[in-house]
Amino acid sequence: MKLHEIVKRKAVSIPVVDESDVIVVGGGPAGIAAAVSASRNGASVTLLERYPYLGGLASGGMVLVLDDMHNETEISVRGIAMEIIERMHSRGLCVYPPKSDRALDVRGLPETVRKWSRWGVCDFHVHYRPHPVVFAAAFDPDGFKQAALDMVKESGVKLRLHSWFQSTIVEDNRTTGVIVETKQGPQALRGQIIIDATGDLDVAASAGAPFADGSYIVTTVSRMGNVDTETVERFQYEEPEKFLALEKEAKKIIRGCWDYWWLKTPLPGIVWCNCPHMTGFDGLKVEDLTASEFEGRKRMQKLLEFARQSVPGFENAYFVDFAPQTGVRQTRLLEGEYVVTKQDIMNRLHFSDTICRGRDYYTPYRALLPKKIDQIIVAGRHYSATSSAQKLSREIPPCMAMGEAAGVAAVLALQSGIRIRDVEPGKIQQMMRAQGADPGDQPAANALLSGAA
Repeated sequence: MKLHEIVKRKAVSIPVVDESDVIVVGGGPAGIAAAVSASRNGASVTLLERYPYLGGLASGGMVLVLDDMHNETEISVRGIAMEIIERMHSRGLCVYPPKSDRALDVRGLPETVRKWSRWGVCDFHVHYRPHPVVFAAAFDPDGFKQAALDMVKESGVKLRLHSWFQSTIVEDNRTTGVIVETKQGPQALRGQIIIDATGDLDVAASAGAPFADGSYIVTTVSRMGNVDTETVERFQYEEPEKFLALEKEAKKIIRGCWDYWWLKTPLPGIVWCNCPHMTGFDGLKVEDLTASEFEGRKRMQKLLEFARQSVPGFENAYFVDFAPQTGVRQTRLLEGEYVVTKQDIMNRLHFSDTICRGRDYYTPYRALLPKKIDQIIVAGRHYSATSSAQKLSREIPPCMAMGEAAGVAAVLALQSGIRIRDVEPGKIQQMMRAQGADPGDQPAANALLSGAA
């Protein structure tokens, strides 16, 4: 085998199978929000997704808590992100604490801590324990898939699943469409504006936009069934020393996890394991992604054996499933018109062109705009930020807010016949508020104001 051999293939004619005002590539949370937002505001929209479902890392990656959407005083992410939460909640597939149970200081509220900590609906960013109970939502992955499908269908988005992005069509430094691979061969789609919601910056990078390489931990997420959660929690609170000793042993096996290696889900007896955290794997390399599946499953099989033998409540546990998508947190990062820094996040820096927000930070419109290439905008964890800043601002609800803003920006550009980079951020803010979102134009009291646009 010649490892460095180059195989050439003949040029092929690729049929154009669709044309829309807006093409959204990537049917994860940001892409769903972008497509629904643009379509509801009058644009014709095509949404492309490589898997047979919507939801990306929320559903396929089974990141089963929607958080980073509540600061010290208020819910900071609303709009389409909140709508999908309420749709799941109405079907009994989403759980969140009512306002009466949310408290920034729960150190004197042991019953509140016990009631909510195993749902993961806490602010894990504070340095004291126990963590505050805030607005966050634990959900079922298929509930997210169905809610997303319903929203996309109702809004009139043209959905094309099983369509794997291949390359971007660029003419005169302007994106005019994309090419995808399908079972029928390559297909082309034309669009006036492209929204890159791939998570890995696939579309913008293919178009020639500058980017930085980033990396972070990856995870093969899983769920265990037949867990007696009441017994485990009783053991945790009534025999804390024994519990902590077993937790220490479990974490030695996992070799990387958050405070809790398992959390409750809306399905009784089924728990979510957002672990192991594995370093040294590149989320863009086939070899690394393959190896991470073997390594993650190996660690979790050992963990299950240990839990069945040693942890009260896990005696009859088994694996329900492993996530069909590897939990990749960071790969390519856009180097856009503005690069958000860790200092911006930590200082709660507010920008005059803020168009969405997260827990306690703000995202400027410029951070969604690639340099050099026109008629393309980015939405998701691959937005323009340093690696250290992205690690603090990559959660699903803020990414959905970013997608919603990108969809609005696309519509405004189409309505005015201008480049998407020339849309006035103030108009994005107005339209976002009109549809129930929070664009972050009104900074919280603890924000640091930026004088630069």
